[in-house]
Amino acid sequence: MMFIQEKQAEEEAVLQTAKAMCQAARTSPKAKGMDFVHTAILTGEEKEKLSSEMDRLAEVFHYQFFHRDADNLRAAQAVVLIGQENMIRGLNTGCQFCGFENCKACLDAGGKCAYTAMDLGIAIGAAVSVAADARVDNRVMFSAGRAAMEMKLLGEKVCQMVGIPLSVSGKSPFFDR
Repeated sequence: MMFIQEKQAEEEAVLQTAKAMCQAARTSPKAKGMDFVHTAILTGEEKEKLSSEMDRLAEVFHYQFFHRDADNLRAAQAVVLIGQENMIRGLNTGCQFCGFENCKACLDAGGKCAYTAMDLGIAIGAAVSVAADARVDNRVMFSAGRAAMEMKLLGEKVCQMVGIPLSVSGKSPFFDR
């Protein structure tokens, strides 16, 4: 016999959903089949450290919405981080989506391959669709990703990242912001 109270069930559901979101990001389609996606899940103290970094950056950048988003993160049970490395795909002069003549010119100038953002967007879409299917409230946050990048939570090579806080509660903390 087992008796699982609602809070425990909800927390377990959030973690299962977060893991499935990471899986969906990993298996999402990528340009030329090249995988540079990185994911992680934060809860508890690690999530609070990220919220505190968001508050710090709110003052640095004068982005008051970072404070609001940090409070949203605190109200969530977990946050999924999805990031992408900046790696060229070798399409060169046939592409030029990055605005440069070829991949080498992009890298030499410190530019970012256009497919980095595209692949990140596809991974985000795959992940949030999992959360939606699981009926777990979520919100894609640039602010959480920016703070996580500052903390290098997904490593030195990740150049673009978002955070997706997850919540199971009577009312979504991400709705009337």
